[in-house]
Amino acid sequence: MKYFYVGATPEVDRQALTAIAERARAEFGAPVREIELPELDFAFDAARGQYGSIPMLEMLVRLCPGDAFKVLGLTERDLFIPVLTFVFGHAQLGGRAAVVSLARLRQEFYGLEPNREVFLERAQKEMLHECGHLFGLVHCGDGSCAMSLATGVRQIDFKRAAFCARCAARIERKPKG
Repeated sequence: MKYFYVGATPEVDRQALTAIAERARAEFGAPVREIELPELDFAFDAARGQYGSIPMLEMLVRLCPGDAFKVLGLTERDLFIPVLTFVFGHAQLGGRAAVVSLARLRQEFYGLEPNREVFLERAQKEMLHECGHLFGLVHCGDGSCAMSLATGVRQIDFKRAAFCARCAARIERKPKG
């Protein structure tokens, strides 16, 4: 049997982890197992004051259990790739590992009052987006699709927590084996 693994670095809110894991199970039809992930100190870039998403993806690949269908890592750390000022997440296109940063999904990041409902909705949308890349999907031109490109949090808010019909049809949700 193959499992969809969802892991979190130590600072991640456990209720958020559970909500995202449950949505992954429901969306992709694979049983979900949770794994613990280590601190990301190794990925910290002092010059930027952020954490590299590429080292985190490499860590996920190394830690990926043999019975994994896919593995998703969650962190509260603000992530970047060298060519962008930040990323909400990062995934191996058609691969096994993806990461979502919860940092910029929180209202507090923008100096606003916390809103748990908004935060969890954004987190689920970003999980769907990064996992869509794992299933080989590229960015979608439908701005309401979970696979549409979001370069700011407001674009995430305008998305639905679902794939458009075209993207949904391209995903093979059940693991083989």
